[in-house]
Amino acid sequence: DFYSKMFGVAPAKVKPGYANFAIDEPPLKLVLFEEPSAPERLNHLGVEVFDDADVGEARQRVSAGGIQHVNENDATCCHARQNKVWAREPDGLRWEWYRVLEDVD
Repeated sequence: DFYSKMFGVAPAKVKPGYANFAIDEPPLKLVLFEEPSAPERLNHLGVEVFDDADVGEARQRVSAGGIQHVNENDATCCHARQNKVWAREPDGLRWEWYRVLEDVD
């Protein structure tokens, strides 16, 4: 449900402990496997887009889906100025949709 709301598409395939999404914009094949005993988690996942309108569309999708999110405009991160929106999946993994405005030293 979280990923359908975040990307605005239904899963292409769902099986017990498995789901995949074929996403047109941004072009992405997202495959998810449940592994409750996995010893580690990722820090976060990012989706880079190249237009502020794409960041805005991501923001609208998570908002419409009732997903808590945080907006950051003109934020400095990873040696770049960025506009972004953050969302957190139900298990706590953070997702970031971002546009790089310019590199900074």
